[in-house]
Amino acid sequence: MTLKAGYPFWLIKDGLPFTFPKLDHDAETEVAIIGAGISGALVRYHLINAGINCITIDARTIGLGSTSASTSLLQYEIDVPLYKLSEMIGREKAERAYRLCSDAIDKIGAIAQKRGVDYFEPKKSLYYAAYKKDVAWLKKEYDARKQAGFKVRYLEADELEAEYGFKGFGAILSEQGAQTNAYMLAHCLLQHKHKKGKANDIFDRTTVTDIKHSKNGVVLKTEGGNTIKAKKLVYATGYEVVNFIDKKVVNLLSTYAVVSEQYNERQFWKDEVLIWNTADPYLYMRTTSDNRVLIGGRDEDFHDPALRDKLIKKKTKQLTNDINKMFPELKFKPEFSWTGTFGSTKDGLPYIGPYDKLPNSYFALGFGGNGITFSLIAAEIITDMILGKENKDVELFSFDR
Repeated sequence: MTLKAGYPFWLIKDGLPFTFPKLDHDAETEVAIIGAGISGALVRYHLINAGINCITIDARTIGLGSTSASTSLLQYEIDVPLYKLSEMIGREKAERAYRLCSDAIDKIGAIAQKRGVDYFEPKKSLYYAAYKKDVAWLKKEYDARKQAGFKVRYLEADELEAEYGFKGFGAILSEQGAQTNAYMLAHCLLQHKHKKGKANDIFDRTTVTDIKHSKNGVVLKTEGGNTIKAKKLVYATGYEVVNFIDKKVVNLLSTYAVVSEQYNERQFWKDEVLIWNTADPYLYMRTTSDNRVLIGGRDEDFHDPALRDKLIKKKTKQLTNDINKMFPELKFKPEFSWTGTFGSTKDGLPYIGPYDKLPNSYFALGFGGNGITFSLIAAEIITDMILGKENKDVELFSFDR
């Protein structure tokens, strides 16, 4: 599956910072990880730190799937509002899911600091009502978050315009949030204790053509005719999981993103908060470290890559109009535009953990707008399970929920 098209900003900006070989020999390991984007990189980081030997493989040059197309907003909010998720799965579980996402933001920040990289910026998050009809449930959502202990403030329409310079019908301002560069963060994580030379443990451009699961382990066959024998296998393949499991767990959609030309001076909105709204599909905005503005949204149901890609020009124009209407003083001019495929689930939650039909396997499927924070959660849960430790959150994200 082609997961993106156009010119993802991060890929143009950062190029190919590290290179990896193709797998050209048979190998054995404790854990094999399929997928070396941000999900696979976070899983590997946790497993390696737990003393577990891993081999990581990717069918593409590393980072060129969904990770390079990510807009890299880090939010504790799930695509399903907290009040609504509470109605679906119960308040305790819903608050736990939100809390895990909030904690994941802090943990990603700590990892970035420990790795000595600057691909993490704490940001407040502003969630505004796009329509007057959304105000009632947005206030309900504010109450749910307040009761759950999150640091939030409700802004009436006049306060929103006075403080942030655009019109809306009200908003929730959250203290917790951040932004990153998922592409470079993944690459930097993969360098952690990376073995090179004959002991190399990361391979790209290595397509798996067959996987055999048994009670004793897993055997992977590659396009080049080599095999990898592992005791456990982690699927960190994201939206391509439809190739491996026979259960309908995700609806695929296409999102569009545009990054502006570089501004001479940073004169953006207050605190450069993350901005998103209650529309369906919703718009989302952020800034970049090199004086640009990113806007994304205008999602469409995914049918095939060709139809998705044909819309880039149209969506670029629409998104440009969207942000210029909100912030006419920006005089936003697009420079980079792209589209990427992502997935949504019935409850907005990811699928993490074992899948009964595929023994000795674990899935790290961070679907939805919170893919990166979900991937951190998946890395912790899967590491615990491989170590034989109990993790109370397995049930929350299981395939059987």
